[in-house]
Amino acid sequence: MAAAVPIIIGVADVINRSTRVEDAKEPADLMHQAILDALEDTSSPKSELLKANIDSIDTVNTWTWPYPDLPGLLAQRLGVNLVHKHMSPHGGNQPGLLFDEAARRISKGQTKVAVVTGGEALASLGACAAAGKLPPPGWSPSASEVSGVLSPTTRDLGSDLGGLHDIGAPIHIYPLYENGYRAYRKQSISDNHHESAKIYGDFAKIAEMHPYAWNFGKRVSEETIATVGGKNRMICFPYPLLMNAFNNVNLAGAVILTSTEFAEELGVPKSKWIYALGGAGTQDSTYFWLRPNYYSSPAITQSLDAALRVSNLSTADIDIYDLYSCFPIVPKIAGHHLGLDVVNPSKPITVLGGLTSFGGAGNNYSMHAITEMTRKLRSGRGSTGLVLANGGSATYEHAICISVRPRTSGLPYPDSAPLPMFTEVTAPRIDESPEGEAIIETYTVSFHRSGKPELAYIVGRLTKSDHRFVANHGDEQTLSYLCSTSDEPIGKVGWVFCDKAGAKGEMGRCYFTLQKKDSSKL
Repeated sequence: MAAAVPIIIGVADVINRSTRVEDAKEPADLMHQAILDALEDTSSPKSELLKANIDSIDTVNTWTWPYPDLPGLLAQRLGVNLVHKHMSPHGGNQPGLLFDEAARRISKGQTKVAVVTGGEALASLGACAAAGKLPPPGWSPSASEVSGVLSPTTRDLGSDLGGLHDIGAPIHIYPLYENGYRAYRKQSISDNHHESAKIYGDFAKIAEMHPYAWNFGKRVSEETIATVGGKNRMICFPYPLLMNAFNNVNLAGAVILTSTEFAEELGVPKSKWIYALGGAGTQDSTYFWLRPNYYSSPAITQSLDAALRVSNLSTADIDIYDLYSCFPIVPKIAGHHLGLDVVNPSKPITVLGGLTSFGGAGNNYSMHAITEMTRKLRSGRGSTGLVLANGGSATYEHAICISVRPRTSGLPYPDSAPLPMFTEVTAPRIDESPEGEAIIETYTVSFHRSGKPELAYIVGRLTKSDHRFVANHGDEQTLSYLCSTSDEPIGKVGWVFCDKAGAKGEMGRCYFTLQKKDSSKL
């Protein structure tokens, strides 16, 4: 029996712009509506047959509300019986991964009609929390007690090497890469900043015109993004607020996939068909100090290369991209690897406008990229597109390719994932109690709401061994220097020393200073 050919037949997005408590809709409500709208989008004259044959629901894990069984809840609301249901782990890569796996199941005949969906209602949750209305009135029972608004920037960082130095949130890690990438390219701090502002300024123009963008109709200029201060305060150097993902949105999206054979039976017009060609994903170390360097991402580059390879495509075949953009460094690394000019691209590198202007949508941003990419391909604004979904702190990646045309090789959809779960890379040896002369490998500085620098985070190398370490600033002069907008700190020589280990052998916090220390007192 020949393998089935997986296609997208329906897509939809839902937005609730109100942040009034009485208008608060939970994520399951938004997802349910998105699924119903996606069913209607198929234009099938046999809508009841289509709905009755939904046998697979994958949901992207939502930050907003801890459901005990979200796919089951949606199936109950739809009145369908499932053979497959799955709630993903957290991660912005998950929309791409779930889409890829659903297409593979359809190809193998394991799934007839697949729904992939996700959504957030963080704006409504925040409004309810501010009004003292938790749980929000009328929302489904949760799997656990919710006492506040969930945020990746306020989570417990733990007690590992990162947590010991108060670093580990995405707002800390992506700046390590931006600074490292800038130094690797021998770019000035000023040029780097204006490059990021230009990219995000162009993204903002796209979001301004996108009806499902949180910033729809709002003008945010390149100059506004580049100007640090006031409402655009520095968060972690070199990124001000408008270069950080914005997650307080109420958004959901859904994609419906089936086979070409069943689409014919359903009478879905071929103008609605978008072929799933292939996908690939992998991940780098969860621990940022175990990455090979801070100017490349093996997970990003390997995922892009493998997705193109299994889809029988080259970069020349791609007409439209959506490169994940929680922070400017991600589209920079991905775009440059693909040979794209990310500042003045000849091809679109986002169809949404990025997580700052379109809205972060928690883990679900790339679901909206898939829906919008589908609409653009249907309307003739390109034949083939690639979506890169990124999660964690440049940790988890998944890329997918879709097209108005089937796979050129005539071979079935790839029957297995082309990449291992983890990238195979070598990281420098870590010294948890470094001492002596050292150089800065990369760094960032967090800022107080007042605009004053608070804490520096340094990843460095010991001169004597080349071992890597993590440290905070050791004095105010070093903190001030690391905020420089003219001098390049990376490669500067200094000294590292640590607190004594605890009585139970716990690691001591380490400090880096540009002031020479008496080695006998280190």
